[in-house]
Amino acid sequence: MADRTRTRLLNALKSSGPQTAADLAGDLSVTSVAVRQHLDGMHGEGLVDFEDVKGSVGRPKRVWGLTAAGHQQFPDSHSTLIVGLLEGLSDLYGNEGLESLIAHREAKTGKLYKDAMRETTDLGSRVEVLADLRSREGYMAEVIREDDGFLLVENHCSICAAATACQGFCRSELSLFKDVLGPDATVERIEHLLSGDRRCMYRITPRVQGETVR
Repeated sequence: MADRTRTRLLNALKSSGPQTAADLAGDLSVTSVAVRQHLDGMHGEGLVDFEDVKGSVGRPKRVWGLTAAGHQQFPDSHSTLIVGLLEGLSDLYGNEGLESLIAHREAKTGKLYKDAMRETTDLGSRVEVLADLRSREGYMAEVIREDDGFLLVENHCSICAAATACQGFCRSELSLFKDVLGPDATVERIEHLLSGDRRCMYRITPRVQGETVR
């Protein structure tokens, strides 16, 4: 039970960002005492850290978040091997070889996604299918509906090491989303993990007729 609660706390901090112990306790239906005990233990291991945030009134709130070591508790698709392979490919075939690999991956993934969306009839359904596919691949994806569209949130990047070594992967993923969601959607990346944000987030809105493709 203790290990399960610890895992749920790590997942909550990864997916929703920094929170107070009380917020975590409420979301996970665990007592605040138990949450604080786990947080103290993980703090001792260097997995979480806290910041005391002053409010307009009352005592400061202690807000907990994952450290770099905490983020590393989530899989990164054998990052060392992948980075080594990318470096070897670059040495052998240069930038052209890397671009060919990225294009091949984009085309293959695009076909997989489009096949999964074959029965969808509207943009919202396609976004939901995309989020489900991405979650299965380890991206911890979720959809937030807005009045004028959707936010596709990816709370974890399962190819972070590869994308850090070659940011063509990030460019390709944005192109992939635009392709599979179709010409009636505008897709914009508004948060980017490699630019210092906590996660990657995309705003997806229906395209107005005659609107220029971004």
